[in-house]
Amino acid sequence: MDAILFLSALVGLTSVLWLRYKRSQGNSIPTVGSSGIWDYYTGGFRFLIRAPPMVKEGCTRYPGRVFRVPRLFNWEFVVSGSTLIDEVASAPEGIMSSIAAKQEMFQADITIGPEISQNPYHFETIRVTLTRNLAKCFPDLHDEINYAFDETFCLHGADWKLVPVLPTMMTVVARTTNRLFVGPPICRDPDYLKLVVQFTIDVAIRSQIINLLPTRLRPILGPFISSGNESIRKGMKHLAPLIEYRIAQEDELGPDWPGKPNDLISWLLETAEGQERTASRIVMRILFTNMAAIHTASATFTHVLFDLTNHPDYIAPLREEAEQAVQELGWTQVALNRMHKIDSFLRESQRMHDNGPVTLLRKVVDPAGFRFSDGTLLPFGSIITAASRPAQFDPAKYEDPETFDGFRFSKAREDRDRTTSEGVSSRQMIATSADHLPFGHKHRACPGRFFAATELKAMLAHLVINYDLRAEMEGVRPPDDVFGPIVLPNRKAKVGFKKRQ
Repeated sequence: MDAILFLSALVGLTSVLWLRYKRSQGNSIPTVGSSGIWDYYTGGFRFLIRAPPMVKEGCTRYPGRVFRVPRLFNWEFVVSGSTLIDEVASAPEGIMSSIAAKQEMFQADITIGPEISQNPYHFETIRVTLTRNLAKCFPDLHDEINYAFDETFCLHGADWKLVPVLPTMMTVVARTTNRLFVGPPICRDPDYLKLVVQFTIDVAIRSQIINLLPTRLRPILGPFISSGNESIRKGMKHLAPLIEYRIAQEDELGPDWPGKPNDLISWLLETAEGQERTASRIVMRILFTNMAAIHTASATFTHVLFDLTNHPDYIAPLREEAEQAVQELGWTQVALNRMHKIDSFLRESQRMHDNGPVTLLRKVVDPAGFRFSDGTLLPFGSIITAASRPAQFDPAKYEDPETFDGFRFSKAREDRDRTTSEGVSSRQMIATSADHLPFGHKHRACPGRFFAATELKAMLAHLVINYDLRAEMEGVRPPDDVFGPIVLPNRKAKVGFKKRQ
């Protein structure tokens, strides 16, 4: 009896796989990593461990075209070349949706809450209100950077100390970010910081478990797998009294009540209406915004420190630029804008070490599909990404692209005779293009990139002015950690720090 059940299940599984594979074969778009039914599924597993070389292979074999790679449960379409990347970035949300793609990848309605995808008003709050307040909030930002580094490094005297970079930078970034989000003392509370750091990890892991379930079972079993409600409950313990006090003050004294803090809680309340104007909904928005802010910035800055200690000749000129700007203008946003070399170093590190080989995650939501200018048609429901690493290593766009050149972009900015003002601005860290995609591109580029750039530049300037740095192993850059299409800086690697006397 057991043998019959086993054979029946095997026949059923084989039939399902065959039907799914046959449906996929109707698509004429070229493939990488698959040539038959079993290769399709083994290719999905190979993508988990060899995503970067598979994407590179696709771009080499099909330059400037669309190709597809097998994932465990679906095809993923990858576009290469600046023309098609621009078309993906330019497509309206109602045709090619970033929100729907992220909802599917992270099962956001279950792991975070449907309110985020149905009413993402916080995007505009970050893009407009936070950006406008950066100069005014910069003293608080720098103050927290100063305290955060002192307290996390715990350096004494003139001794060197090896510091685990990525976890340390997560703490510093979480504190600095939340100084502007929720203010002190909560931004320094270890339990709160643990919550906002862990939230992203929980969503990433649990959403993938939910994605293993049949579609119809996800809304039934997903809530038991998700930790979203538990995270909100923990967040409420920290933030609910503060948020409820702010709401009461506004109700009694008006929106501009005396002593109103200038932080994300206040900015969200300025826009929130109805049910969104409650403590639980504001907590949910703050957790989600932290999810977007902490891990990417921490990974970026960790890569920067690996690059800086692997190329220590850059430390002196970066320090000289930062000290001169601060001496003349103090620790201000204006001084930060003068630090072209620091800006360039960060941008070059981003170019060479982004978060993976693909970006611009999208889903075709137009029932008619999406047709590219070369005639390629992607059907409704297709998941699309853009090949970022090949674009950022294109020798037609970057001279000697395989070589790290920390001042690649500041040189172009300083050469005013050969560069237009538009060309100068296009080389800033916050600028996006089809050949520089760490912050996305065009109208759906990262809304918080202005804040991220300010935070990272201030952190790097503070470090080079106040600390000496050296690699754990001279001349050796720690290898990246690769998880499918996600590339992260080495989680265990350390860098040596010493307080400058």
